[in-house]
Amino acid sequence: MSFELPKLNYAFDALEPNIDARTMEIHHGKHHAGYTSKLNAAIEGTDLEGKTIENILINLDLSNKAVRNNGGGFYNHRLFWEVMSPNGGGKPSGELAEAIDATFDSFEAFKDAFSNAAATQFGSGWAWLCVHKGGKLEVCATPNQDNPLMPEVGCGGTPILGIDVWEHAYYLNYQNRRPDYVNAFFNVINWEEVAKRYAENK
Repeated sequence: MSFELPKLNYAFDALEPNIDARTMEIHHGKHHAGYTSKLNAAIEGTDLEGKTIENILINLDLSNKAVRNNGGGFYNHRLFWEVMSPNGGGKPSGELAEAIDATFDSFEAFKDAFSNAAATQFGSGWAWLCVHKGGKLEVCATPNQDNPLMPEVGCGGTPILGIDVWEHAYYLNYQNRRPDYVNAFFNVINWEEVAKRYAENK
């Protein structure tokens, strides 16, 4: 069974003014669609066909660049869309809030760590909030379309929040002002979805 481009749960313009409609349209309809079709081409006729994307990435041979780049791109963007919402923003509550306080001392300290990881990732890549078994959290960043599920990328655990810092994610609206884009991202984070992912993977 081949992978399909996930539908968005909101309109292209729903995240404005934080993320503009044109960027969303190109990002989802061109970039994510491209990763999806190229992933399908890369696994067709191999033993990876029919496996979940999580299984593919956890057991990935990093030298398989086509699956590494396009499988990562497929998974990363799917998570990215799902952890954003037009009704997002604010702060987490419950278990996730407690875990953030336990790991980072405060939400503001977490926000600083996450924002710094995103803003200082050289070139293209992603910043992540990951959960390890036992509930401990970690902020880290990966280059290109790598993600924490992959072996030996210097960033572990299960990602529960991620931000795309490739220029295609923000350049139309923010040009070279990546920190402004990262700050705006906090206005659309769907903390209910992030908390659900935390509970499922801790």
